[in-house]
Amino acid sequence: MTENKEQVAGLLLAAGGGRRLGGRPKALLSHRGRPLIEHAVDVLRSGGCTRVHVVLGAEAAAVRERAVLPGCVLVDNPEWETGMGGSLRAGLASLAGTGARAALVSLVDQPGIGPEAVARVLAAYESAASLASAAYDGVRGHPVLFGAGHWAGITATATGDRGARAYLKAHEDAVTLVECGDVAQAYDIDTEGDLIHLE
Repeated sequence: MTENKEQVAGLLLAAGGGRRLGGRPKALLSHRGRPLIEHAVDVLRSGGCTRVHVVLGAEAAAVRERAVLPGCVLVDNPEWETGMGGSLRAGLASLAGTGARAALVSLVDQPGIGPEAVARVLAAYESAASLASAAYDGVRGHPVLFGAGHWAGITATATGDRGARAYLKAHEDAVTLVECGDVAQAYDIDTEGDLIHLE
């Protein structure tokens, strides 16, 4: 199983500009005394991802300067303002040729999702054909695992803020749902009111 897990790269989407947060990039929001992006990378690593690629966008230079992300591959998404789809495409493109056979995708603005959920979804990996998603009371959420066999299809359909939603809907029967509602909370940090979730 360990050998299998090492074929899965963690892919953190952290490019958002925090439009509804007064333009504060989500990656640099403070959580437990550190930038939120550091917490999100730790979650992926603690959950079993030995390799982590991080997609940056808003204030990318400031994130590189202020966040401590040793060993991560940092990927710039110049089209970050067009939404999550561009970040997903940039992240998957960065994994091409690395030997990764799957990507476990998480979002920087979901601090309620911890290593337990990552480990559960990671355990659903079997091959480059794998397609798995965390579920919360049966509703699909993050993290999501995309086997490399699906990357081209996702890249072709990931536009705007929809990310891989259209692809997952079209391949619903192939998605393994991994219930994580007992170990994680899938809220987003989108508005000023959501900041109460940060410590």
